[in-house]
Amino acid sequence: MTAAPVELRYSSRLRTPAADVWTAAMSLAGINAEAMPIFRMTAPPGIRGMVDAEFVPGQMLFRSRVLAFGLIPYDWTELTLVEFEPGRRFVERSRMGSMHSWQHIRTVDPVDGGCVVTDELRFEPKWPRPIARLMINIAFRNRHRQLKRRFGAMQEADNV
Repeated sequence: MTAAPVELRYSSRLRTPAADVWTAAMSLAGINAEAMPIFRMTAPPGIRGMVDAEFVPGQMLFRSRVLAFGLIPYDWTELTLVEFEPGRRFVERSRMGSMHSWQHIRTVDPVDGGCVVTDELRFEPKWPRPIARLMINIAFRNRHRQLKRRFGAMQEADNV
Protein backbone atom coordinates (compact mmCIF):
# COMPACT_ATOMS: atom_id res chain seq x y z
CA MET A 1 0.00 0.00 0.00
CA THR A 2 1.42 3.38 -0.98
CA ALA A 3 1.29 6.45 1.20
CA ALA A 4 -0.95 9.36 0.29
CA PRO A 5 0.72 12.13 -1.71
CA VAL A 6 2.25 15.05 0.19
CA GLU A 7 0.07 18.15 -0.09
CA LEU A 8 1.30 21.68 0.67
CA ARG A 9 -0.27 25.11 0.14
CA TYR A 10 1.26 28.60 0.18
CA SER A 11 -0.55 31.90 -0.27
CA SER A 12 0.63 35.52 -0.30
CA ARG A 13 -1.20 38.82 -0.63
CA LEU A 14 0.81 41.22 -2.78
CA ARG A 15 0.57 44.98 -3.42
CA THR A 16 0.99 44.60 -7.18
CA PRO A 17 -1.72 44.11 -9.82
CA ALA A 18 -2.40 40.48 -10.72
CA ALA A 19 -1.45 41.03 -14.38
CA ASP A 20 2.07 42.19 -13.44
CA VAL A 21 2.63 39.29 -11.03
CA TRP A 22 1.30 36.81 -13.62
CA THR A 23 3.64 38.13 -16.32
CA ALA A 24 6.63 37.69 -14.02
CA ALA A 25 5.50 34.22 -12.94
CA MET A 26 5.36 33.06 -16.57
CA SER A 27 8.92 34.17 -17.39
CA LEU A 28 12.01 32.11 -16.62
CA ALA A 29 13.62 35.23 -15.14
CA GLY A 30 10.61 35.63 -12.83
CA ILE A 31 10.58 31.97 -11.83
CA ASN A 32 14.29 32.12 -11.04
CA ALA A 33 13.93 35.41 -9.14
CA GLU A 34 11.42 33.61 -6.91
CA ALA A 35 13.52 30.46 -6.58
CA MET A 36 16.97 31.85 -5.86
CA PRO A 37 19.09 31.41 -3.85
CA ILE A 38 17.63 27.89 -3.28
CA PHE A 39 17.46 26.77 -6.90
CA ARG A 40 17.37 27.87 -10.51
CA MET A 41 15.78 26.29 -13.58
CA THR A 42 17.23 26.17 -17.09
CA ALA A 43 15.44 26.27 -20.44
CA PRO A 44 16.40 25.48 -24.02
CA PRO A 45 17.81 28.31 -26.17
CA GLY A 46 15.11 30.74 -27.25
CA ILE A 47 12.77 29.90 -24.36
CA ARG A 48 12.41 32.83 -21.96
CA GLY A 49 9.26 31.61 -20.30
CA MET A 50 6.36 29.23 -20.32
CA VAL A 51 4.51 31.24 -22.97
CA ASP A 52 7.39 30.85 -25.46
CA ALA A 53 6.53 27.18 -25.98
CA GLU A 54 3.28 26.11 -27.64
CA PHE A 55 0.69 25.05 -25.05
CA VAL A 56 -0.98 21.75 -25.79
CA PRO A 57 -2.66 20.33 -22.66
CA GLY A 58 -0.56 17.48 -21.31
CA GLN A 59 2.29 17.95 -23.80
CA MET A 60 5.75 18.83 -22.44
CA LEU A 61 6.68 22.49 -22.97
CA PHE A 62 10.40 21.87 -22.42
CA ARG A 63 12.89 19.95 -20.30
CA SER A 64 14.67 21.87 -17.57
CA ARG A 65 17.62 21.16 -15.32
CA VAL A 66 17.12 22.18 -11.71
CA LEU A 67 20.29 23.62 -10.20
CA ALA A 68 20.79 23.83 -6.42
CA PHE A 69 21.95 27.30 -5.44
CA GLY A 70 21.85 28.13 -9.15
CA LEU A 71 24.94 26.00 -9.85
CA ILE A 72 24.73 22.31 -8.88
CA PRO A 73 22.55 20.03 -11.05
CA TYR A 74 20.37 17.93 -8.76
CA ASP A 75 17.12 17.28 -10.63
CA TRP A 76 15.30 17.65 -13.93
CA THR A 77 11.73 18.34 -14.93
CA GLU A 78 9.78 17.91 -18.13
CA LEU A 79 7.63 21.01 -17.67
CA THR A 80 4.08 20.09 -18.68
CA LEU A 81 0.92 22.13 -18.25
CA VAL A 82 -2.42 20.33 -18.29
CA GLU A 83 -4.55 23.44 -17.73
CA PHE A 84 -3.78 27.05 -18.56
CA GLU A 85 -5.95 30.11 -17.92
CA PRO A 86 -3.84 33.04 -19.18
CA GLY A 87 -3.55 35.76 -16.56
CA ARG A 88 -4.95 33.65 -13.73
CA ARG A 89 -4.05 29.97 -13.30
CA PHE A 90 -2.06 26.99 -14.46
CA VAL A 91 -1.96 23.34 -13.49
CA GLU A 92 1.42 21.73 -14.01
CA ARG A 93 1.88 17.95 -13.94
CA SER A 94 5.48 17.32 -14.83
CA ARG A 95 7.76 14.31 -14.85
CA MET A 96 10.69 14.88 -12.50
CA GLY A 97 13.76 12.87 -11.66
CA SER A 98 13.06 13.14 -7.93
CA MET A 99 9.30 12.48 -7.96
CA HIS A 100 6.95 9.64 -8.80
CA SER A 101 4.34 12.36 -9.40
CA TRP A 102 4.32 16.17 -9.24
CA GLN A 103 1.43 18.62 -9.49
CA HIS A 104 1.75 22.37 -9.00
CA ILE A 105 -1.26 24.66 -9.27
CA ARG A 106 -0.57 28.38 -9.27
CA THR A 107 -3.41 30.88 -9.07
CA VAL A 108 -3.10 34.67 -9.21
CA ASP A 109 -6.36 36.33 -8.16
CA PRO A 110 -6.95 40.09 -8.14
CA VAL A 111 -8.04 41.71 -4.87
CA ASP A 112 -8.42 45.36 -3.84
CA GLY A 113 -4.96 46.88 -3.84
CA GLY A 114 -3.16 43.94 -5.43
CA CYS A 115 -3.51 40.20 -5.77
CA VAL A 116 -3.27 36.87 -3.99
CA VAL A 117 -0.80 34.27 -5.28
CA THR A 118 -1.52 30.69 -4.23
CA ASP A 119 0.62 27.62 -4.88
CA GLU A 120 -0.91 24.21 -4.23
CA LEU A 121 1.41 21.21 -4.43
CA ARG A 122 0.71 17.51 -4.50
CA PHE A 123 3.62 15.13 -4.96
CA GLU A 124 4.95 11.64 -4.35
CA PRO A 125 8.71 11.72 -3.85
CA LYS A 126 11.16 8.98 -4.81
CA TRP A 127 13.22 9.69 -1.68
CA PRO A 128 12.15 9.74 1.99
CA ARG A 129 8.96 11.75 2.41
CA PRO A 130 10.08 13.82 5.43
CA ILE A 131 13.19 14.99 3.57
CA ALA A 132 11.25 15.73 0.36
CA ARG A 133 8.55 17.59 2.29
CA LEU A 134 11.19 19.66 4.11
CA MET A 135 13.07 20.52 0.89
CA ILE A 136 9.92 21.51 -1.02
CA ASN A 137 8.70 23.50 2.00
CA ILE A 138 12.01 25.42 2.14
CA ALA A 139 11.88 26.10 -1.61
CA PHE A 140 8.28 27.36 -1.66
CA ARG A 141 8.53 29.39 1.54
CA ASN A 142 11.54 31.05 -0.09
CA ARG A 143 9.54 31.63 -3.30
CA HIS A 144 6.80 33.42 -1.36
CA ARG A 145 9.36 35.48 0.61
CA GLN A 146 10.86 36.56 -2.72
CA LEU A 147 7.40 37.39 -4.12
CA LYS A 148 6.67 39.59 -1.08
CA ARG A 149 10.07 41.27 -1.34
CA ARG A 150 9.64 41.97 -5.07
CA PHE A 151 5.95 42.88 -5.19
CA GLY A 152 5.26 44.09 -1.64
CA ALA A 153 3.27 42.17 0.96
CA MET A 154 -0.23 43.35 1.88
CA GLN A 155 -0.48 41.10 4.92
CA GLU A 156 0.55 37.62 5.90
CA ALA A 157 -1.62 34.85 4.51
CA ASP A 158 -1.85 31.42 6.05
CA ASN A 159 0.68 28.89 4.83
CA VAL A 160 0.21 25.22 5.58
